[in-house]
Amino acid sequence: MAGRRFVVEADGGSRGNPGPAGYGAVVRDGDTGLIIAEAAGFIGHATNNVAEYKGLIAGLKAARELDPDASVDVRMDSKLVVEQMSGRWKIKHPDMQPLAAEARAVLPRGQVKYTWIPRERNKDADRLANEAMDAGKAGRQWEPRAAGAERPAVADEPPLETAAPKAGWAAAADLGTPTTFVLLRHGETHLTPEKRFSGSGGSDPELSEKGRWQAERAAEALASRGSVQAVVSSPMLRTRQTAETVAACLGLEVRYEDGLREVDFGAWEGLTFAEVQERHPEDLNAWLGSAKAKPTGGGESFTALTHRIGVARDKILARHHGRTVLVVSHVSPIKTLVRLALGAPPDSLYRMELSAASLCAVQYYADGNASVRLLNDTGHLR
Repeated sequence: MAGRRFVVEADGGSRGNPGPAGYGAVVRDGDTGLIIAEAAGFIGHATNNVAEYKGLIAGLKAARELDPDASVDVRMDSKLVVEQMSGRWKIKHPDMQPLAAEARAVLPRGQVKYTWIPRERNKDADRLANEAMDAGKAGRQWEPRAAGAERPAVADEPPLETAAPKAGWAAAADLGTPTTFVLLRHGETHLTPEKRFSGSGGSDPELSEKGRWQAERAAEALASRGSVQAVVSSPMLRTRQTAETVAACLGLEVRYEDGLREVDFGAWEGLTFAEVQERHPEDLNAWLGSAKAKPTGGGESFTALTHRIGVARDKILARHHGRTVLVVSHVSPIKTLVRLALGAPPDSLYRMELSAASLCAVQYYADGNASVRLLNDTGHLR
């Protein structure tokens, strides 16, 4: 059985740098965003960086105690720690080397990923670090106010997502070459013009004649740009056919990623919106009102989709760092990638138009920043 998913937010501080120092960390449930564990401590005279590493270690150990098989998304506002633990920066300072080694030893490397976040999104860990320093100043150690108490996630930042820093449109040049996702929705099937639900739990239709024509036009447009270096696709038939058409034109192979498949729409597969509204009105209203609601018959919620897409995105980013990747997928996964890059709320999915064989583009930077460069471009189909 797969382990749970946790988000660890960690921080550390020093009043004087070096000076009286403390750390703080919270562990959130990856699905609900609730804080399920807290850790903090006063460590005496130390630097900011030492305190930040101490916070990281405490957060990882707290996550391990809850579930040693969990996948952990560490989020810190220390670019130094994030880059060093991600392996992109060397650890030269002798005080940092043993701390980094200790952090790596807490959980297997494949279970942990690191993401930079702005300081304003790390308020809980920062609060705990300051509480620990206040306790140290008073001659005592920090104690939790209510052991095991759960606290709600920040209302305007869904816990599953890594929202982009606010400077997304003006990412600095010194962050290096971004990784670019060119997002291509598959061409039409016979269900597309009728606007029927067509997910991963249905008939898996092939491209129609028009859909094949659309895939060829997309291939020609992408070949003329000459920037795509790799092709990754959902394994469903319509996306495979679209991706293979483009890849053949580009002289590239297709890699398939199961996480890019469309949502499972359960009992709604093959139905129009109006038919679902007539047959399952309460379920439809619940689905439209909450990302956690599932379609009738045990389909997949948008919360589950967001988690799945986030994992697929991170796998592609790790494999193709600094490259331009054509990602061939479906309406819901592509909208979700755009939504996450914008840091937009879940209901923004209902406010995007995404035509068959349309192109979008998102760039990802080394500091966790993302920038949406293109949305629903259909110029190649005119």
